[in-house]
Amino acid sequence: MDNQFNFIKPYLRGWIIIVAAMIGAYLLASKYLSYVTPMYESTAKLRLADLNEGVPNSNLYKDLDVFANTQKINAEIELIKSHAIIKKALMKVPFETIIFRQGKLKSTELFTDAPLIIVKINIEDHFLNKPFQLMVKDTSSATLIDPDGASHEIQLRDTINIAQSSFLISLNKVLILSKPKTTIADHYTFTFVSEESQLSEILKNLDVTPVDKDVPVIRISYKSAHPEKAALFPNALAQAYIEDYIQTKFGAADVTSNFLNDRINEISGKLAGTESAILNYREREDITNIRQETETDLRKISQLKIQQTNLKMSLEAIRELDMYMEKGKNNFLDLAPNFEAFTDLLSTEMIKKIKQLQSEKKDLLLEYTPKDEKVIAIDYKINDISSYLKESIRNTRKNLESKYNNLMYDIEEAEKVFITVPEKERMMTILNREFEIYQQSYNFLNQKKIEAEIAKAAKVSFHRIITPASISKMPVSPNRTIIKGVAVILGMFGAMMLIFIVHSMKARVNDISTVESSSMIPVIATVPKFNKYETKAKFFLTAVTQWQVKELMQPHGIICFTGFNQKHAVSFISSEIIRTLQNQGRKILMVRLADDNHCDDFWRLENRNGQTSELVLYRSKMIYTTTEEIQSVIENQSKNFDQTIIINTDFGEAFTLANMAIADLNVVCIDTRLTPAKKITEVDLLTSEYKLSNVHFAVNRAGYNPSIILEAYRFTKKSLAQIKNMIRK
Repeated sequence: MDNQFNFIKPYLRGWIIIVAAMIGAYLLASKYLSYVTPMYESTAKLRLADLNEGVPNSNLYKDLDVFANTQKINAEIELIKSHAIIKKALMKVPFETIIFRQGKLKSTELFTDAPLIIVKINIEDHFLNKPFQLMVKDTSSATLIDPDGASHEIQLRDTINIAQSSFLISLNKVLILSKPKTTIADHYTFTFVSEESQLSEILKNLDVTPVDKDVPVIRISYKSAHPEKAALFPNALAQAYIEDYIQTKFGAADVTSNFLNDRINEISGKLAGTESAILNYREREDITNIRQETETDLRKISQLKIQQTNLKMSLEAIRELDMYMEKGKNNFLDLAPNFEAFTDLLSTEMIKKIKQLQSEKKDLLLEYTPKDEKVIAIDYKINDISSYLKESIRNTRKNLESKYNNLMYDIEEAEKVFITVPEKERMMTILNREFEIYQQSYNFLNQKKIEAEIAKAAKVSFHRIITPASISKMPVSPNRTIIKGVAVILGMFGAMMLIFIVHSMKARVNDISTVESSSMIPVIATVPKFNKYETKAKFFLTAVTQWQVKELMQPHGIICFTGFNQKHAVSFISSEIIRTLQNQGRKILMVRLADDNHCDDFWRLENRNGQTSELVLYRSKMIYTTTEEIQSVIENQSKNFDQTIIINTDFGEAFTLANMAIADLNVVCIDTRLTPAKKITEVDLLTSEYKLSNVHFAVNRAGYNPSIILEAYRFTKKSLAQIKNMIRK
């Protein structure tokens, strides 16, 4: 579990650096914030007119804004941010002159709280956007330095003329009366700002956004170094937008009204001409009402045709009766004619008379012969009546034929009227259509004229400011809390990054996990940092016991202690193992290499005490001796001792590997604070290449994580000692 948090140890060691970096970053941020110019922000909310609801949708104002279509919120935002609206807003605010109170390290912008009022009269382009230096001596005199560097002694409340430029500097009496303690004598800087620079500065600090995409409310925010300027401009911009809306609407209504008047006069003339054309055509064609006249003529023709049909039926009946009587004229008395065509009383009486005479003739023939005078007289009467009747039928037929022909003529004449009806209707339709078009246009234009006059007269806007901008008490930037917090965090991360870089560049073993992750060679001992002698003795006694239990230490065996540097725990661990074995009463042979040559042979055995002897090998002689001879000497001498301890030379020297080859146990000593981590893999390569047996690591100062302050103290102490030694020499 501890190995999982080994990466934290370097940061725990360097906690003082991290804390110092955080404190330094905090102080640096505080110093920066004391000089940076704060920015204030104020926001005004503007509600746009909605033509689908509210007052604009009422009957009176329903089409009041027909001249401007409903626009999207984004289009209105772009209009508000346009140069045209901003220029109108700038006319409402005194932003053309900027005044600063000049300090030693920072300048403070003044606005209505400035003790001076500077009024521009006429400024050359040469002096625009360039600072003037003003040193006020007292309430009446001052020194002015123009952008060209020329100095002028001026009197306040007087018009100042420099070349072709002129302006007025006076005291702000209202402020001075309200704040008598206001400092007037000071160093000021003022600049006459051009319109382009004002637009650029405003667009940089202006933010116009919708509250919500579905809500017709726009948020107008403005940032400025002076809180009053930040509150003044959003209100001026919203008011300028509303006034521009009213002006645009009034101008559109005025133009539309004039246009409608011209069109109404034009349409009125055309409408009068169309009315005259219709009247002339009616008079020329004798038209009162085509539909009524047509219905009357159709009704007349219908009646004539009914009469014609009746006459035709009567005429057909008379013709049949006439033909029937013509066929039976010789036997009239035998006929039974159909007198349905004769319904008058005279014809009926004549038929009755004939029938009566026929009846009388039949009675007389019973008594008299046909030659009798009475019978002949009756025949004469019957013939007279029948002749009269026949003549009457013929006359009736002729009369009916004459009436029928007259009806035919009348119908034909009446139907001739309809020949010109389609053309008249077509012409009347054309004339009426033209009249209706002009009349509808005339009525529409008059209605729109009334609406335009209402819009022209009603100088109101349905846009309104629902939340005016107010003076902000707290600046929005810089955010002191965030800046300080970020500075502290950056300081912490910077210190941690520095520790990480230093730790990576040193690349020491640091802990046992580094050894285990980099090498397959087992660790025989993890030696901690000891503060007490008893703890140290107990630890090495335990280590020796464990080695014996694991059978790593053989009887009369050879243990070789090797390292990359004698200071990397080789001397310390080997000496402590020797001391522990001595305490156990073992006879120890200590083998070491020396440079001095005190004998003719390459080795010499010295007896230090009863338990420990030292086998010294001389490098100057060993170069002329074979490796087998050296190994033979060590092996032969080791047979006389319980344990032989070789304090080997460092890796890379000539006899290091030879000594390791004859050892029963090879202990490679490394120090977590001194040994580079890359050296561990070199031990693996050497072990594999030279087939060294029973190689183990011994890690000194395992888990030791000293304070950087302590290390700095030791480094300083060591450096001072070295300097003293150099001075002495």
